[in-house]
Amino acid sequence: MMEHYRPQIEEIAKKICQEMHLALYDIDEKISQKGRIIIVYLTKIGGVSLGECAQFSRKLADELDMFDFIADRYYLEVSSPGLERPLKLKMHYMSAITEKVSVQWQDDTGKQSTMGTLLEVNPDTIVLDDLGTTIEIPFSTISRAKTVYMGIPRGREEEDES
Repeated sequence: MMEHYRPQIEEIAKKICQEMHLALYDIDEKISQKGRIIIVYLTKIGGVSLGECAQFSRKLADELDMFDFIADRYYLEVSSPGLERPLKLKMHYMSAITEKVSVQWQDDTGKQSTMGTLLEVNPDTIVLDDLGTTIEIPFSTISRAKTVYMGIPRGREEEDES
């Protein structure tokens, strides 16, 4: 259903993102008991605040109402993909370079999984550094991948409190 109006939503969302200095991460849709929900995921270095999500949501809702190309009743949900986010599209991988990622893939010996720092995103592969070992994984073999939030290293904060 969404295929019909996804390009329009994407175009409007990208325009608002530019105005607000945000980046469009993904657009998703789910059907719930209360109806159709269109979910827009935003990102920004340093994270997207709730205030920014609310402001973006109002702007997008106004534009969508004005153009009125979604026939059914729908709800708009704006959020940030969070600290641990699924990597689906190549641009998702690009946005995660230098971050810790967890990847599951299949090779001749079966299912593999590893966690490491994403170093490169090439046309057909990604390159990870897993504790000093470089691993190149073909996109076509990856079943699941996500960024991993490691938490704030302990030991720094105590100094500030003195």
